[in-house]
Amino acid sequence: MERSLDQNPQLLLLVAGAKGAIGTTLAVMAAVLQSSPQQVVPYLTTADKFSHLGNCGSVVIAGWDRSSEELSAAIGRHGVLSEELWRPYESKIAETLLLEAPEPNGTLAEQVARLKGDIQQLCERSPGSRPVLINLLPAACDVSDPGRYDQIEELLNRPAAALLPDIAYVVAAVECGVPVVNFTPNTVELQAICAYSVEKGVPIAGRDGKTGQTYFKVVLASALKARGLYVDGWYSLNILGNADGLNLMDPENACGKLKNKTRLLDDILGYPVGERHGRTTHKVHIDYYPPRGDAKEAWDVIDIAGVFGMPMSLRLNLQGRDSILAAPMVLDLARWVAALQTAEIFGPVPALGFYFKKPVGDHAPLTFEEQLASLSRLEAQIETRISKE
Repeated sequence: MERSLDQNPQLLLLVAGAKGAIGTTLAVMAAVLQSSPQQVVPYLTTADKFSHLGNCGSVVIAGWDRSSEELSAAIGRHGVLSEELWRPYESKIAETLLLEAPEPNGTLAEQVARLKGDIQQLCERSPGSRPVLINLLPAACDVSDPGRYDQIEELLNRPAAALLPDIAYVVAAVECGVPVVNFTPNTVELQAICAYSVEKGVPIAGRDGKTGQTYFKVVLASALKARGLYVDGWYSLNILGNADGLNLMDPENACGKLKNKTRLLDDILGYPVGERHGRTTHKVHIDYYPPRGDAKEAWDVIDIAGVFGMPMSLRLNLQGRDSILAAPMVLDLARWVAALQTAEIFGPVPALGFYFKKPVGDHAPLTFEEQLASLSRLEAQIETRISKE
């Protein structure tokens, strides 16, 4: 797929897991953007960036899901948005082309071939668009050692069932020259895939979107570090009643997300939280609580110490909406990777660490200030490269 500054800069989001809570919210956003952009655009961090991409409201959704239910039924089932908000756009939402997700049969190469055909079909339906793969598949535990694969050929010969389903989508996208956004906690940036993405001219952004509690954790930890206050312990509780919350009740599925949530605090502060106690005192818990639905609630208790070791504490209660926080970030990231590809910046992009719990690539920015500065530098680099063309 050739990179070009075409006359139709429409974004085509190819969503794996399109009928999940975030995917359906994204579909409604795309429909609303066509006639009522003022309901969405003010909440995008890229609204005033990348003029070469054209109108940020020009977005089409397509993709895959294993569920056979209608997209409108999935929107209603998740209950993220009220019917009075999304029903007026139902006819536009119904135009979304979603394909059945492949079963993990045969080798990875066979599954990739099937998905490449799907990508070609979806792109032909939106000619001249800029496709971006969005991975929104459920969190899962890796079933093989990701460090084993340093050659793409070796990976392609593996049985598809022995790998995360995400891998087939990502490899198919890379082979088609389509940029990748991995919003899940699942590890797709294998060494072989990262090298292949550079070879194919594809940027990869990920992993694990930083939407609510962890976003504020980064902000607060950065502020405490800047002020010279010692973090002695940090207890985090997440209450979530949507399908993501239910999936994360399985310890194997939750392992990646919990690791991403806990590791970043030590990295920001520069010391292990709980070191004086001889064990970690950074605790993160996720509880499935059906009455909450998509209205996620997060509690944080933060124990800090000041001069003379005098103890103090903070309490933070976030009453957020999981998919409402996530969907605009997905669109922002799609615009970032489309701009990166135009600027010929390929492979993993650690500079997008602002958006992720576990950014891919080396030397990702850690503190909130560093992440904002990194975004500014990346934007300037993109604009400089494009202006020279």
